[in-house]
Amino acid sequence: MTKRTTSWPMVVPPGTKTVGTARVRDDAPMPYAQKKLAEKFGTPPAHSFDEIADGDDARPALTPAYRRDAVPSLRMAKPKNGPKYRNTKCEHDGIKFDSLKERSHWFDLVQRQVRGEIRDLQLQVAFELTPRKQRDDGKWERASRYVADFVYVDVATGKRVIEDVKSPATRKSPTYVQKRKQMLAVHDITIKEI
Repeated sequence: MTKRTTSWPMVVPPGTKTVGTARVRDDAPMPYAQKKLAEKFGTPPAHSFDEIADGDDARPALTPAYRRDAVPSLRMAKPKNGPKYRNTKCEHDGIKFDSLKERSHWFDLVQRQVRGEIRDLQLQVAFELTPRKQRDDGKWERASRYVADFVYVDVATGKRVIEDVKSPATRKSPTYVQKRKQMLAVHDITIKEI
């Protein structure tokens, strides 16, 4: 490695064309983006790279109190991921619904109950599919359950109806398919998908 013979900051006399193997440019062209910004706003850039390198920059140095990670309001917020199935959770009269479609169907069922077509309308009814059991090693397995969106009795037939609001994507969910099959096997109930 060669030792530098010049001291820093290096001063180049005006009119010098080369320093060692480097070419000296007096009028460096403005980069395209800076040129377009200067044309749009009518102002040249506030400083050039040489001013910053020489320490002549007018901007104050950031103190620890102004660091981005020290001030919560200056931190970049992580973008919030949307729901997996693109549903919009909502609420009506203190009742929380997982989707707008579910809320709309609730309104339809309430109207049907007022007309006398159905009775005993219930929301979010849990059905136990497998009970809690203790394994051979002494640990407990949790009970599995299925929570139906709507349960009511159809007045015309007298049968209990279990309805679940599903989109085409959620109907294919392996977890839901397994629970639907268990409801049929354990409780002999067919889930009506809306």
